[in-house]
Amino acid sequence: MGSGAQRQTPVLPAADEKMGSGVQRQTPVLPAADEKTGSGAQRQTAVLPTLAAPAVATEWISETAERPVLEAERKSSWMARLKAGLSKTSSNLSLLFIGAKIDEDLYEELEAALLMSDAGMDATQFLLDGLRRKVKDERLLDAAAVKGALKVLMTDMLRPLEKPLELGRHEPLVMMIAGVNGAGKTTTIGKLAKHMQKYQQSVLLAAGDTFRAAAREQLMVWGQRNNVTVIAQESGDPAAVAFDAVQSGKAKKMDVVMVDTAGRLPTQLHLMEELKKIKRVIGMGMDGAPHELVLVIDGNTGQNALAQVKAFDDALQLTGLVITKLDGTAKGGVLAAIARTRPVPVYFIGIGEKIEDLQPFKADEFVEALLG
Repeated sequence: MGSGAQRQTPVLPAADEKMGSGVQRQTPVLPAADEKTGSGAQRQTAVLPTLAAPAVATEWISETAERPVLEAERKSSWMARLKAGLSKTSSNLSLLFIGAKIDEDLYEELEAALLMSDAGMDATQFLLDGLRRKVKDERLLDAAAVKGALKVLMTDMLRPLEKPLELGRHEPLVMMIAGVNGAGKTTTIGKLAKHMQKYQQSVLLAAGDTFRAAAREQLMVWGQRNNVTVIAQESGDPAAVAFDAVQSGKAKKMDVVMVDTAGRLPTQLHLMEELKKIKRVIGMGMDGAPHELVLVIDGNTGQNALAQVKAFDDALQLTGLVITKLDGTAKGGVLAAIARTRPVPVYFIGIGEKIEDLQPFKADEFVEALLG
């Protein structure tokens, strides 16, 4: 620690803020054994771990600056928030098994609860058929065992959606972010930028939403908070903004370029064609780009979210999803519908406004929070 920094009153950063070098020397952050945290190492390795909270031994947080937070505490905190966020969905499902008899009435009530959670008919029927077989083959006699069997079936169904967002594959990694108005797209971009910085990734943002009032300003605020450069124009062609951002990212040797796009409904065909144009123009700026086409969807919209996934996937060939606003929704079963109908990987799920409320999707955690 430099002597100058020692004489000043030390300030410990919040958990969602990038640590300055002086604070890092004061409190060493230890990477997990299988992670390479140096920027050079990140460019050499082809696959980096999922963008979970950094696997570190300790990290200072603003609420309790006197003591470090252990990884076990962090996970416990996330699970508590996830359970609270999914409580409306889970209450309809988990309460069915309290003192229940294993009979046809239980299956009918479970079917109704799954459909109410917007799991969809296909996923609901798949789970019920599998559960009936398990109960018969394993001779399950009590409600707790049936509930455990449902957990296994649901986890296996959602597992194909569990895929990490891989960093370091390209320089820069170009990500194009799409979604309808109000899904939380611009906010999600800011949170993703912060997550990536925790892995020493340099990030450049492109304000490609030239339609919505104040969208450019909103992204620039996020850029200022995260110390990230934002490429923007007063008005004009969003494809041109995306192209300029890719060129700037290449010239500055950035690790990640994220391109925001204007919110649009999949039924607005001329706007969907514009998305295809942005994708093509990005490809002109860098061979193989965009490397990630991510759709941000609002978990509250249920089956409508599934329709969005289908439409945007048909237009852009999506590589991943971010599902936001799962807190307080009774439609968390939509992930089951996505898994059965259009299994695009879910990179992250969001359950709140804070940066730490956006976390990588893990099937077992999600099902545990859903069924308890």
